[in-house]
Amino acid sequence: MQCLIIAAGQGTRLRAVAPSKPLAEIAGMPLIEHVVRGAAAGGASEFLVVTGYRAEPVETFLAGLAARSGLPVATVRNPDWQRPNGVSVLAAADRLQSEFVLLMADHLFDPSILSDLIAAGRGGAELTLAADYGIDNPLLDLDDATKIEVGEGGRIRRIGKTLERYDAIDTGLFVAGAGLIDALRASLAAGGTGSLSEGVQGLADAGRAFVRDCGGRWWLDVDDEAAFAKAEAALS
Repeated sequence: MQCLIIAAGQGTRLRAVAPSKPLAEIAGMPLIEHVVRGAAAGGASEFLVVTGYRAEPVETFLAGLAARSGLPVATVRNPDWQRPNGVSVLAAADRLQSEFVLLMADHLFDPSILSDLIAAGRGGAELTLAADYGIDNPLLDLDDATKIEVGEGGRIRRIGKTLERYDAIDTGLFVAGAGLIDALRASLAAGGTGSLSEGVQGLADAGRAFVRDCGGRWWLDVDDEAAFAKAEAALS
């Protein structure tokens, strides 16, 4: 299973911790290495990391990680890294297999969430997203979280940060196919911003985007210093 990891953004809210968010060390290991190793433990076997802001040190680190771990880790650079994260997915489109895992470089997770997501039957789904129904989870920053309104049979009805009615939170772990690439391109062609959520919403509108309950297992979006401290405490 190929794994695409988005690591192109600036990470401005962690700038006081490290100049490059993917290389910020948590419990003695860079954040991006935690993500790669967690994905490998969850069943991913090949890795493609999209870089952008301060790309060179991240790419150098990943080359070293591949050499010492034996994991196949390649990189692709997004020249438009200032734009929303869906543009980073499109930057890798030509190198993606027909089905792939999509992860964020700043989301830590219990590998069993990913292994269950990979193993699950997908039927007619073009995208399946691991969702956290525990919206009272104290680790969540609900003001910043991407929210999901879930319909019958686990279909995604709506997704976005500003939803007033929602049932679950986006964990940042996906299994997707070529339909996501098509939906992102269609969103841009229609004047969208290029956000991943817009692509997911396009698939949801076509009835092809679903959620899978992460079952209350641990995950954390390490997006600011408060979340960084929570991650350090948990992983230490």
